[in-house]
Amino acid sequence: MTLPFELQVGWRYVRAGRGGRRNRFISFISGASMVGIALGVMALIVVLSVMNGFQQEVRDRMLNVIAHVELLDAAGQALSDWQATAAKARQNPEVIGAAPFVASQSLIARGEDMRGAIIRGISPAEEATVTGLGAQLRDTAYAKLVPGGWNIVLGAELARQLNVGEGDKITVVSPGGQVTPAGVVPRLKSFNVVGIFNSGHYEYDSGLALVHVEDAAKLFRTGGPTGVQLKLSDVHDARRVAAELAGRMGPDIRVRDWTRSNATWFDAVQIEKRMMSIVLTLIVMVAAFNLVTTLVMTVTDKQSDIAILRTLGASPRSIMSIFIVQGAVSGVIGTLAGVVLGLLIAFNIDIIVPAIEHLLNVSFLPGSIYLISQMPSDPQQGDIVPIALVSLGLAFLATLYPSWRASRVQPAEALRYE
Repeated sequence: MTLPFELQVGWRYVRAGRGGRRNRFISFISGASMVGIALGVMALIVVLSVMNGFQQEVRDRMLNVIAHVELLDAAGQALSDWQATAAKARQNPEVIGAAPFVASQSLIARGEDMRGAIIRGISPAEEATVTGLGAQLRDTAYAKLVPGGWNIVLGAELARQLNVGEGDKITVVSPGGQVTPAGVVPRLKSFNVVGIFNSGHYEYDSGLALVHVEDAAKLFRTGGPTGVQLKLSDVHDARRVAAELAGRMGPDIRVRDWTRSNATWFDAVQIEKRMMSIVLTLIVMVAAFNLVTTLVMTVTDKQSDIAILRTLGASPRSIMSIFIVQGAVSGVIGTLAGVVLGLLIAFNIDIIVPAIEHLLNVSFLPGSIYLISQMPSDPQQGDIVPIALVSLGLAFLATLYPSWRASRVQPAEALRYE
């Protein structure tokens, strides 16, 4: 099959380095543009893949401790019948687990040390069906949380700050206080530390304590569970399922999914990822618009060729197509090279980063400082496809002006001094 002459001539101009010194210089500029596009695309894919990996890692650790959806009384009181509420929620096929809870801010003290924390009352048996931490500790620390035992399980960082371990006693200062003839005094209750958990998420390890739901209801005087935690079959459907449950449960129940309860973190990650994409896209843009220089130099150098093609019957549109092909081929090669290199690095970053650390004798993510000691990576099609399309689009835009300029060359003017 014979290719159109525009494609043949455009491809030949891409390989212009086989000619004289000027052609070799033009080819060098063209090669530098392709390398710039490739490096920009590669950087975008690697950075966004690493950010996706960090986001997934932190999200998984977060959802190991908290539920996907919470059902709360709209008035902030105890649920009249949490089992009925849970049964109604289970009518949604996406809901696969339910457990009651009570949660309130409190102070935990041991001696002169005092820390603020969220005291969450749980039912150990049901909690195991809702959170990964519940399933992990069901037969160990959670088994010691019995009604009336006044036992407590602390986060590892919280226990370290209070300098307590299993077998020690701590005092919980509940909000609200107690009215006495001497005035309002805080309500205090002594708890036995029966376990310490390490979720890998600093916020929960340093600010969460777990007790039995009946003990929490007595401590905070709620009269029963104040909410129901739900586990979904797909965590990514939390917002949609929460909206469906809100319509089904009625106005007396407030529905809150994990993306709403952690909205600050969720929005911050999205904004950070968006800003990083914009910054790195500027790198691709600079490299793509280097093609303008390449094509302008090629048009200037090839004016006699353009004039001859015009005298042989080539239309201005055909001349424009030749240089669009030249620029587009450079953009395609650069983009494909960047995608391939980016995916190779993103999929093998767990090998590449340790090798660099060993070579330089450094640690990029010390385990004593960061929650995650290994560089995670999660390449996603939703990131890679737009990156490739934006790179190709910028390369195509960069070809328009030089190509239009080539189509305006007049044969008589170009051949006057030949």
